[in-house]
Amino acid sequence: MSGASAPEIEGVRVVRRAALAATAVDVLEADGYLLGTPANLGYMSGALKHFFDQVYYPCLDETRGRPFGYYVHGGSDTTGAVRAVESVTTGLGWQRAAPAVSVAGEPGKADLEACWELGAALAAGLME
Repeated sequence: MSGASAPEIEGVRVVRRAALAATAVDVLEADGYLLGTPANLGYMSGALKHFFDQVYYPCLDETRGRPFGYYVHGGSDTTGAVRAVESVTTGLGWQRAAPAVSVAGEPGKADLEACWELGAALAAGLME
């Protein structure tokens, strides 16, 4: 997320919400979305699933085409979580602004840099 707040990013306000606290109003008011989740038991977190369950239909038509990015971190495998996030965001009609970041195991320097780039790419695409 820090990449979205880089000094060279202008005209973009970053609002951070935990998945269990984010609402459909938050989604409707945002111009883009940066999502993150652990891979739990081969799936996205329950909190992110709850978020999607709460916002899917209220936001379906009005947010179609908005940019998003996401990252997934798992102990050994992120395949199921990646598939789940891709499925829901495809259904919403959101457009991926940058490649997803998927990390299995302990994150290294390259993984952290990829997350920074993800945030920066999404924010840069939203600059006025």
